[in-house]
Amino acid sequence: MHTPLAEPRRSLYFDYQVFPAHTVSVNTTPAQRYPVVIVGAGPIGLTTALDLARYGIPSIVLESEQQVSEGSRAIVFTRRSLEILQQVGLSERVTSAGLAWRFGNSYYRNQRVFRMEAPHGTDDRFAPMTNLQQPCLEQFLVDACQANPMIELRWGNQVKALTQADDHATLMVDTPAGEYSLQANWVIAADGARSAIRSLLGLQLEGASYEGRFVIADIKIELDLPTERLAFFDPHWNPGNTVLMHREPGNIWRIDYQLARDETPEQALSADSLRTRINAQLGILGVENPQWELDWCSVYSARALTLPNYLHDRVIFTGDAAHLLPIFGVRGANTGFQDCHDLGWKLALTIKGVAGPGLLASYSAERVGAAREIIAEAGKSTRFMTPPTSGYRLLRDAVLSLSLTQAFVRPLYHWRTSRPHDYVDSALNYRHDDNSLFTCGPHQGAPLLNIRLGDDQFLFDRLGAAFYLLYFTDAGEVPGEIQAQIQSLRENGVPLQLLAIASNRQREVSGADGLIDDHNGHLRTRYGAAAGSAYLVRPDQHVCARWQHLTGPALRDAVETALGKE
Repeated sequence: MHTPLAEPRRSLYFDYQVFPAHTVSVNTTPAQRYPVVIVGAGPIGLTTALDLARYGIPSIVLESEQQVSEGSRAIVFTRRSLEILQQVGLSERVTSAGLAWRFGNSYYRNQRVFRMEAPHGTDDRFAPMTNLQQPCLEQFLVDACQANPMIELRWGNQVKALTQADDHATLMVDTPAGEYSLQANWVIAADGARSAIRSLLGLQLEGASYEGRFVIADIKIELDLPTERLAFFDPHWNPGNTVLMHREPGNIWRIDYQLARDETPEQALSADSLRTRINAQLGILGVENPQWELDWCSVYSARALTLPNYLHDRVIFTGDAAHLLPIFGVRGANTGFQDCHDLGWKLALTIKGVAGPGLLASYSAERVGAAREIIAEAGKSTRFMTPPTSGYRLLRDAVLSLSLTQAFVRPLYHWRTSRPHDYVDSALNYRHDDNSLFTCGPHQGAPLLNIRLGDDQFLFDRLGAAFYLLYFTDAGEVPGEIQAQIQSLRENGVPLQLLAIASNRQREVSGADGLIDDHNGHLRTRYGAAAGSAYLVRPDQHVCARWQHLTGPALRDAVETALGKE
């Protein structure tokens, strides 16, 4: 019988709530079948449930624990993650509670040798990075899910077994009151790095695990320092190793420091070891006789692993259940948000019978490709942070030494921050458009540019759970052949909206679902567009086609391609 922790976890900044375990399904027969069951109520599982609800798809979310996750865990969320969270209604709560930042500093022998500056302009609604502890974000997501009638959260429910048939999967679920069975047309495995679903299916991650291990220690202390990433290489108290620091809300500071190879996690997490090393690091910052409280600590290893396929019959993997990525460059949760945003619309349209056979398959192809690209890129940062061989260490140490006097080597400190993946090779991109003729603007596979439309309005504020055609026009009416194709696609169940982008202060464009006033030409300029140009955008805001002059038949072909019917 499953017995999750029933006492609230301790924290210096977060009030943990123990939710009642779902037990009413115990001993019920026959097993009920649901469209979607999501295993795991972490940030990715909860966001997936909210995203599916936008398309009218109900889901059951199973969580083995009875409270949100312990410790700060994922704390840095990128601009793209905030754009995704905006679509499920959470961005304002995150930005209000979090700490925005854009600078990162690297130190060697107490000398700053590199300062990273993440781009941020007037067309950016969100900061490049926002720091917020994972349990705080999870609580915001829980609140949103509990308020959504299409989502049922079942706490204290642990999946013990899984079998699959041609059209559904059956889960055996253990609770504090006993077991019950549950059927789902689709199961989404969002149950994290130690995924039970991955184990039940006997699946193995592929890639590399690095020897370098780090202690995470969250401490409460008042430090008069800005919210910027701090990286210390070869500090006197941890020779040859790396230390990272981040400010979190509530006067909490995250300190990550690398361990010696022969040190065990038990030794590293002892009270004396933690106190000695944290005090030594605070001493580097000039803090004498530091007074701090420990909130949470753990040990992690850098890993770069992925499943080769995220689709296994009726089970779909996402987030850390699908891949384990090095944290250097804030790639873990941020990559997971892109996973679930790619999956949500594809699964929803598949369930509704609108999609072709290639749509759901493209989820695995796109996101496995993204994971492999991240693994290749993040490996460079990981090998710099934790050199795996004597040769890599020799090279890293040479860079460190030269950086004290030679500016040309300092960019090697750049930590290659997480960024949105460009699906340039996606099967959903239309191959007969004018993509190659544009001189600027988001290309095929890239996410849209979230252009500022006014003092407090941005392009993504106008987007929802649908395909969008951004149509640039100087006329008062959308051409009839385009209107006819849109109407025909809608009659076949395709969610498609047309936004007219007008340059001459029109109050209305007949045939458009919405109007954007671009009288200053800013949006046209950033998108390289002219009258008659158009961008077709997937529901996850990635471009799948663009034309300098759009015709009705081309629009229909592009939408059919984007639905996986080609």
